Amino acid sequence: MSQIRQILDMNAFDASTGGDGAVKRRLDNLGAASVLFYREPIEMVAAKGAWMEARDGTRYLDFYNNVPSVGHSHPEVVAAVSAQVAKLNTNTRYLVEIVDDYLEALKTKLHGQLSNVVMTCSGSEANDLAIRVARAVSGKTGVIVTETAYHGNTALVTEVSPSALKRSPLPDHVVTVPAPGAAAYGEDIANGFRAAVVAAMETLETRGHGTAAFLADSIFSSDGIFADPAGFLLPAVQAVQEDGGLYIADEVQPGFGRTGDAFWGYERHGIAPDIVTMGKPMGNGFPMAGMAARPEHLAMFCEDVGYFNTFGGNPVAAAAGLAVLEVIAAEGLRENALRVGAHLKAGLTEVAAGSDRVTEVRGAGLFLGVDLGAQDGSGAPDAGYTVQVIDRMRASGVLIGAAGRFGATLKVRPPLCLNMAEADRFIEAFTGAVRD
Repeated sequence: MSQIRQILDMNAFDASTGGDGAVKRRLDNLGAASVLFYREPIEMVAAKGAWMEARDGTRYLDFYNNVPSVGHSHPEVVAAVSAQVAKLNTNTRYLVEIVDDYLEALKTKLHGQLSNVVMTCSGSEANDLAIRVARAVSGKTGVIVTETAYHGNTALVTEVSPSALKRSPLPDHVVTVPAPGAAAYGEDIANGFRAAVVAAMETLETRGHGTAAFLADSIFSSDGIFADPAGFLLPAVQAVQEDGGLYIADEVQPGFGRTGDAFWGYERHGIAPDIVTMGKPMGNGFPMAGMAARPEHLAMFCEDVGYFNTFGGNPVAAAAGLAVLEVIAAEGLRENALRVGAHLKAGLTEVAAGSDRVTEVRGAGLFLGVDLGAQDGSGAPDAGYTVQVIDRMRASGVLIGAAGRFGATLKVRPPLCLNMAEADRFIEAFTGAVRD
């Protein structure tokens, strides 16, 4: 039987083996909290577009992270941040024009009811606040998440992030449901997933908590990437909302055009969320995040608790965020994600057709999941083989990470500026990596 993997264990350096040079320096500074990629960590010195450069001069095609969403070191974002930090940066209790310019630009991307946006510094803070708002509005405390969800690292949000927990059990007010794939629900994913969420609601009711929120990343990133069929998420969300709970759409991963066919992941499912949280891609590497909510919901929360975030939504963050929105529009990056993502998915699907070890390719736009299986052809998840493939791709100059309940899914998530030649470069490296 395949072993369940925690998110920070996937493709991670084993600190117990020690290290020297830059690795030892990091371990001495961060201790047990140090998390480094790869069994042999890479020291990075520069990055541009979809490429990163290591200390030894090696250039890597970055398919690993969605933080630099419009491309590493994008000149428009660099210029906007540089100009603003040279002019003014202060806390959020002053009126600064660019802050409201950004908020109004962001709100044009959200449906009309979500007209209040609270800025934070991290997605963890945004999800923490969202749960607190949901509890204030619903009068309930229970939260439903998927089995391998990851939503952040505050105390409250860690409780609803099963993939981050190593030994502690989930608290009584959190109930999980299997990821929305065929393995759990067969061909009728929409109704199967709805039934699982309804059963979770009943469990929370029995435990005396009720359902305050269903919190889900609409691409189900840490679960292994589940995007299709578009619309499958709606029945589950409706069941929660009809019961008085709120749907929190965690858009830290799928938001800002990554799925290609929509600006937000939830839009692919025809959903009107009660709360939207966002982070990482917002500032292309500048630490910023936010929570969008209905005014009446935010007001109910603020009746009991004051909320203030010193750095959330500061002028430099606003400058970075506004530049990102402008670049996405000017360079057609959502459309690029759709076009290049389709090409990438087709190429990976072709590789899968000729390999017993590549069992499934899923996803939308420039967010794909590739399952890797056992050599015996059973299709059983093979985390060990996945690590081998990751290392082989690194050796060929491509960075990629893992996801999924068993750590046997490649998480394909390059910058939105990826071009066709770079997509082909990835397909070529992947083809070589899975050729046993």
